[in-house]
Amino acid sequence: EQLTATKAGRLQLRSRGSYLVLRELHAREKDPEVLSACHKLIQVLIGDEPEPGMENLLEVAVPEELERRLREADREEEEEERRRKEREEEAEAAR
Repeated sequence: EQLTATKAGRLQLRSRGSYLVLRELHAREKDPEVLSACHKLIQVLIGDEPEPGMENLLEVAVPEELERRLREADREEEEEERRRKEREEEAEAAR
């Protein structure tokens, strides 16, 4: 994540083909935390560059309410992934 915080870091990752590696990792990874981090990195790499003055994402002020909603969305995503994994494990055990 730290490498994607600055414009220079994002450009470097894009120029090295990191998106392709992350895409393949995302397709094969089973760990929900790794999948979530991978998904977020992919979104940053394929997204539009921030407007001038916001190139360093570590310096962008995020409103408290938005930060709370984003954290809640992360928790919900992790919980859904955990439930999905449990269902897959139960299905395998039933075979």
